[in-house]
Amino acid sequence: MSSNPSFPVTNKNISLEIKGNKTDVVICSYDDHFFVIATQIGTMGTILKARKDEGMLTEPTFDVSVIVGKRDEPMLVVCARQLIEQISLSGSTKSLILALGLKDHSVETVKGIVAAVVENRLW
Repeated sequence: MSSNPSFPVTNKNISLEIKGNKTDVVICSYDDHFFVIATQIGTMGTILKARKDEGMLTEPTFDVSVIVGKRDEPMLVVCARQLIEQISLSGSTKSLILALGLKDHSVETVKGIVAAVVENRLW
């Protein structure tokens, strides 16, 4: 894990192995959103946006949408939903932009990515 405090955007870089695949994770914190890249293939892959919707009389809901990339891969949406829920539970109201370039779309991979991001969170 490394952090670069001199860069204008607060960020962390993590490299780990998930199910035998080297996984690089970059977490950036902007004023209005978090940007997370998790890649096993060296590119950003599918890009998703997640945000919390709050109603006055209802429990909050979480909206996740695919901006670019695989629209038929439910585990990518699950990953984004898990991360925005963690962000919300911490009290932050920022939205999330998530880029996932994964070789393996299994539950274990998603759990590993979520755990790594939450452990090294910037919120």
